[in-house]
Amino acid sequence: MTQLSLDDHPDRYRLANELHARPFPELRAPCRAAHLAIKQPTRASERDRSVDFAHLIKLLDRFGAPHPPPGANHYAGEIGRGFLKWEMHTEFVTYTIFAPGLSEQPFSGDLFALFPSDWLAEAPGKIVTSALIRVERMDQETTESRLRDQAERWFVPESLTASRVIDGEAVIATDFRIDENGHSRMAIFAQPDIGGRRLGRIAQRLLEIDTYKSMALLTLPRAQTVAAAVSRIDTQLSAIVGDMAEGAGEDSETLARLLGVSAEIEHLSATSAFRFGAAEAYEAIVNHRIQVLREQRIGGRQLFEEFMMRRFDPAMRTCRSARERLTELSLRAERVANLLRTRVDVENQRQNNEILAQMSERGAMQLRLQETVEGLSVVAISYYAVSLGGYLLGPLAEMGGIEKPVLTALLVVPVVLGVWFMMHRVRARLAGGGGH
Repeated sequence: MTQLSLDDHPDRYRLANELHARPFPELRAPCRAAHLAIKQPTRASERDRSVDFAHLIKLLDRFGAPHPPPGANHYAGEIGRGFLKWEMHTEFVTYTIFAPGLSEQPFSGDLFALFPSDWLAEAPGKIVTSALIRVERMDQETTESRLRDQAERWFVPESLTASRVIDGEAVIATDFRIDENGHSRMAIFAQPDIGGRRLGRIAQRLLEIDTYKSMALLTLPRAQTVAAAVSRIDTQLSAIVGDMAEGAGEDSETLARLLGVSAEIEHLSATSAFRFGAAEAYEAIVNHRIQVLREQRIGGRQLFEEFMMRRFDPAMRTCRSARERLTELSLRAERVANLLRTRVDVENQRQNNEILAQMSERGAMQLRLQETVEGLSVVAISYYAVSLGGYLLGPLAEMGGIEKPVLTALLVVPVVLGVWFMMHRVRARLAGGGGH
């Protein structure tokens, strides 16, 4: 075979292997499964994942099972009399044990005994989902009687959901309730000739529906809190807008109130963004897993899709509504801030115009005062110039027979004109910036 001389991208093989990293289990009826989803109550996406990995290693060591490579986010292997499938997700980890055969008492949860009690007590998180699956063989002719005699006895009839899936090769049933032992119950009635991988896919998808449904619903309490806060903040913002419309209150006070509202909105957005985004993703996974089952109605019972539409979708719509209302409130606050900023800018412009007008008026007054001072200066300088001229030209005037009062009178006009002309030249040069 010819190999390319060009180097591989560093992540090429890791990403290619990721597509095949989580194969479906291969099951044969009759069998059973026990499933746990464990999540830290807060900031689960930022947790130290090495702690989850170390907890898995402790379980494997109890059974002498081989370890996955360091940093792995999935594992599959035998432990005791069961087969363990472990996966690490963004917010949680799942442990699923598959075992052949059925317990004498349906949904007894005996498989959970493979999880030592002291090991469970040390789990880095809390249980989000605890589910049991019972897989039995089923003939086409006995489907209705099995559902009537067994499924309706195992599940709450009001919530019972059952349908044929994967081209009628199996019937699935559950009530999405938590039983007295704290577990969700799911049943699969499989045709004798169903393939092991296909049966494994059905079981895996049922567990994913239950797990991701629970993860999505974790957003509902947060959405209800956000909705209540949005209603309260919306009232405050409306009051601010009303005061602005009526011109009540100082702009500084209005700005302080608006900043407080905006800060609370941003805090709500920052603390809710991940939860709302996660709920949207989990909801999409739930709907997708139901679609790929290709449900067919059986005996007039509700389908998984119908159950989700009646029970799950309203909760998700509440989450979306809270998210949309929060986004709209943030946009409203931004518009109000822009409006207030415009009003402040207009007021500042008005004040600037008043200041400029006052400065212009003071300039005109200074100019008139300057002209008055200049006139007085001309008189004063002319007076002293005429006096000096009288002293200077007095002797010559007496020699010419001109008396001093006459000399003074003759000097007044040319001296005044000369002084005025000189001061006019000086003022003109100062006004021109000292130019030529």
